[in-house]
Amino acid sequence: MFQYISFRSATAVILSLLIAMIFGKKMIQILKSRQIGEEIRDIGLEGHNKKRGTPTMGGIIIIISILIPVLLFAKLSNIYIILMIITTLWLGFIGFIDDYIKVFKKNKKGLAGRFKIIGQVVLGLAVGLTLYFSEDAKVRIKIPAKAEQSITYNTKNIKHTTEDIKAPITNVPFFKESQFDYSLLVGFFGEKAKKWGWLVFVLVTIFIITAVSNGANLTDGLDGLATGVSSIIGVTLGIFAYLSGHILYADYLNIMYIPFSEELVVFMSAFIGALVGFLWYNSNPAQVFMGDTGSLTIGGIIAVFAILVRVELLLPILCGIFLVESVSVMWQKGWYKLSRKIYGSPRRIFECAPLHHHYERKIIKAETPVFFKRKMPIEEAKIVVRFWIAGIILAVITVLTLKVR
Repeated sequence: MFQYISFRSATAVILSLLIAMIFGKKMIQILKSRQIGEEIRDIGLEGHNKKRGTPTMGGIIIIISILIPVLLFAKLSNIYIILMIITTLWLGFIGFIDDYIKVFKKNKKGLAGRFKIIGQVVLGLAVGLTLYFSEDAKVRIKIPAKAEQSITYNTKNIKHTTEDIKAPITNVPFFKESQFDYSLLVGFFGEKAKKWGWLVFVLVTIFIITAVSNGANLTDGLDGLATGVSSIIGVTLGIFAYLSGHILYADYLNIMYIPFSEELVVFMSAFIGALVGFLWYNSNPAQVFMGDTGSLTIGGIIAVFAILVRVELLLPILCGIFLVESVSVMWQKGWYKLSRKIYGSPRRIFECAPLHHHYERKIIKAETPVFFKRKMPIEEAKIVVRFWIAGIILAVITVLTLKVR
């Protein structure tokens, strides 16, 4: 039974769920006994002060709940599993340092932003270079029957003539010819474009990991919000990993077949189980917060996973919640500074940023004019559920891109 991906994935999701629920309860007790509580910054939102003191650093629960099933049920020699484990540990370590500074050093700012960025860039370099230069990380594409060095499959009377290649390519949504070569972005190099295509791929990898990881971090502001949205994203990415690792499905859907990528389904199953188990305690009213230990790790896992299965160009749709949250912060800060120069006094686009705070109950501080004024306040739990629904819609649209071309 352990030879089947389906069995190992199902076992991983159940075990990770149980670990998160059982270990989570004990972890919360430990955090409470040591008074490791969240320092809530005053952003003028009614009801947030009562969250002060809620145990944080709960991301440790998520990380442990992911790693134990992966170590037990995944093939640890698989290059993709190795990269996912490194991603989990590396970003978990960075997030832990940030939480440690906030909680134990009583510094609300935590780890300086530049150090977080450096850590994400280092991870991006490691992932990008490994994918491009490792002989174990290849994609298999269909080629003409006359081509040399080909591998032919005969399965259910369907003949596949393919070739393993090393190239900075990815799947493109909505277009019939679904492969995009990053080397085209440096086409001005002429014949050397292929040689330097890996550099573009690495830079894109760094950008995606940094953007998605920070996007998840910004989304983690309401009870269960980041946890629920990330679970929905995880299910979708698990589907893509399974399809990309199955030669018949990959051929039928005209996406790249990635040998051995099906093993990632085991990892994603553990990821989903860990998040759902954590949601048991993180749902409103939250008994524990994940902190940066969890949010940075979750975002990094999603980003790297998407890159491994070559669907990173779908992230703006699939991670639309993260994108909107990040953009809302950039718009808010940008307009606040610009309006001060234009009008002599600062103005805001939203009541508060990130966007989920804009919809919350009563705004206590409202001295500056707001462009998008709320008509009615919304309860925190309802905001979270509505964001989940939006996440489900985005996930369905993402899956539909497999056929809509």
